[in-house]
Amino acid sequence: MIKKFSLLFGLLLVFLFVNKASAQLQGTGILNEPTDISPDFTNFKNTYYLADELTSFDPESASGTLKYNRYEYSTRMAFNNMLAGLNPVDPNEFPTTEYAASPELPFSIQFVSSRTVRIKLSSGPQFVERESLMLVDGEAPNAGDAWQYSKVKDGHQYTSEHGRVLITVKPWHVYIYDDEGKLLTSTVHRSDVTDTYTPVLPFSYVRRASDYSRSYAAVMSLQPGEKIYGFGESFTQFNKRGEKVVLWVDDSNGTQNETMYKPIPFYMSNRGYGVFMHHSTPISVDVGKYYNAVNSMMIGDDEADLFFFIGEPKDILDEYTELTGKASMPPLWSFGFWMSRITYFSEQDGRDVINQLRDLEIPADVLHYDTGWFGVDWRSDYKFPEDRFPNPEQMISDFKDMGFHISLWQLPYMTPKNALYDELVENDLAIKDRKGNIPVEDAIIDFSNPEAVDWYQNKLEPLMKMGVGAIKVDFGEAAPEDGLYHSGRTGWYEHNLYPLRYNKAAADITEEVTGYPFIWARSTWAGSQRYPVHWGGDAATTSTAMSATLRGGLSLGLTGFTFWSHDIGGFTTAAPEDVYRRWTPFGMLTSHVRSHGNPPTEPWEYSDEFLEGFRRADNMRYRLMPYIYSQGKYSAERGLPMVRALFVEYPDDPGSWLIDDQYLFGSDMLVAPLFENVEERHVYLPPGTWIDYQTGETYEGGWHTIEASDIPIVALVKSGTVIPHIELAQSTKDMDWSNLELKVYSANGEPASGIVYLPGTDEVQSVTVSADNGEFILDEDPFNGSVNLEINSGI
Repeated sequence: MIKKFSLLFGLLLVFLFVNKASAQLQGTGILNEPTDISPDFTNFKNTYYLADELTSFDPESASGTLKYNRYEYSTRMAFNNMLAGLNPVDPNEFPTTEYAASPELPFSIQFVSSRTVRIKLSSGPQFVERESLMLVDGEAPNAGDAWQYSKVKDGHQYTSEHGRVLITVKPWHVYIYDDEGKLLTSTVHRSDVTDTYTPVLPFSYVRRASDYSRSYAAVMSLQPGEKIYGFGESFTQFNKRGEKVVLWVDDSNGTQNETMYKPIPFYMSNRGYGVFMHHSTPISVDVGKYYNAVNSMMIGDDEADLFFFIGEPKDILDEYTELTGKASMPPLWSFGFWMSRITYFSEQDGRDVINQLRDLEIPADVLHYDTGWFGVDWRSDYKFPEDRFPNPEQMISDFKDMGFHISLWQLPYMTPKNALYDELVENDLAIKDRKGNIPVEDAIIDFSNPEAVDWYQNKLEPLMKMGVGAIKVDFGEAAPEDGLYHSGRTGWYEHNLYPLRYNKAAADITEEVTGYPFIWARSTWAGSQRYPVHWGGDAATTSTAMSATLRGGLSLGLTGFTFWSHDIGGFTTAAPEDVYRRWTPFGMLTSHVRSHGNPPTEPWEYSDEFLEGFRRADNMRYRLMPYIYSQGKYSAERGLPMVRALFVEYPDDPGSWLIDDQYLFGSDMLVAPLFENVEERHVYLPPGTWIDYQTGETYEGGWHTIEASDIPIVALVKSGTVIPHIELAQSTKDMDWSNLELKVYSANGEPASGIVYLPGTDEVQSVTVSADNGEFILDEDPFNGSVNLEINSGI
């Protein structure tokens, strides 16, 4: 009987899993389940319009009209196998004189820069013009003079110093080439997929029978050996070729599943191009999963607005972030260690923790108060309760005297017992449902309403004026899809934009009061990188969660996010000591570092051996602060991630495109965390000579088994590098930036170089040293003697 029940239960789980995607379409999904629109593109009820030929084109404006032919799915039986394919179909509108059977609709090319090309198509008239919140200036610039037009046999061609765009008339294609003539990608026409029995949907749009809405399938070619990366903080396989990615902001409840806190509609290819899908609707991208020769971007919008970037990864990231914004530089103190748990409840809790940090000489700069600093735990009312925080201004001042800033948690959902619930609803500042009520239990701030933004910022402003260092911009993933927003749109368009609006609202008021737009946020959309920093969400306290967290961080970094963090040891339960021990140096070698999660998180709550190891890793970070700070500034100016995939620096090295469990920390340090309870691991090194940061041992490029040293992580420096260090201090506030140590990592006495960025200055400075009689001498002092630069060998 037990076996029979287990079998039935197992079958039930399989049934539920298989039917999960279709359940939402049938109205039986669960609230905020990620919206996968891909089933709309195989639905027999719908009509499909396949892009066919260019019917007009003006070379000067690079715009014209594109004809679409009408198809529907039908079945065919062959040898007891049923196939579904697209077949031409007659129009079904009445009266027949009033509607186009094969509509001719707008198509245009915009040249944004010498590397960036925008392709825009529409499936119908567009009556509403909006500035884009995703684009840094609300719209994309024009650089048409960077591209030269020529008429060619099959159509039209535009050429710049970096690439070429060919538009053919019939069949319609847009081909994108690099400057050497290599085809990077192209639109897929029906004629391109007639040599396969597999029914493949080409570049097209669908008209739904359910509501007459339209959505695009922007289908582009994939080549043999092509790899695709990005899409935001994705925890699944690093190379997305062969996967379907659903871009819908979701409370992932972890870092080991396919949903994302931080989806970004952007990816890059190892062939030398990137693509930004300039939309906020649901997007499902089939990256050669169904048919490996095509990448199907299924966009829930009646337009297709795509930006293509030509170049190597650094070029692509620079271009993409020129368009959507580069990260602002966070304040120096934010790069220090953040001590947190869920949660500290009082001023006394905080004083006890910071006193212990100082007594035990564990360098730290931030104390975070999580959900418990309100009168009622989790009830976000933006007020310190007097019984537990009798004088918050004095507390904050005292903490700053000890070198600590404080961070405060909050969220944008007001529970029914929260006094602010009525305030939001009565003032028409919350998201509504179709009746005009609120769609869920909580009143959710409608950040598309300028008055709601003002209301929210007025709640944060007094806290910032008290001296609070940062606001934790938590949640933001649950904006209802069927909600009605002040913008005049539903959640179909506003859900994914919600984190960007939320990030911006908190960052703007922080900047207004403090001078820096710094926040600590979990959810994002394209453009959120302008408002650092974002952390990796609620990881499990396991080794597999640790490795998936890094994979997510690497993917996020490939979508324009310079700064990123994660909860050391994981969040969900008390971290096992061995996991916390190995996760600690991984966190210390990330742009921002925080211990946070279910208690205990404080290092003194573990063994004496753990405490000593934690202190060593923390000391390493604080001595490396000039390197971290300088690399942060340099990276932010170029749209580069601090936690960097190897191929960003080594795009010509095929091996570097395969690595997802190591990273470059900035441009010069390679980091390989220990993801198992071992003391050594296999490490892949890109071409060149590498020097172990802890032992000074040298290695050549390729695979090596490397043992970790006193700090349980493998970290190496590229030979020919100068890494700036500073004397250890317990807080960044107490660091002496007038005295720096330049550690030279040079295996063969070759010249070495690095960068230094000093707090309060405007520019990153280069430093270069050369060997002279066995010693390294500074070639030129960029600081003209204002900084004492002590030069020592790092080996």
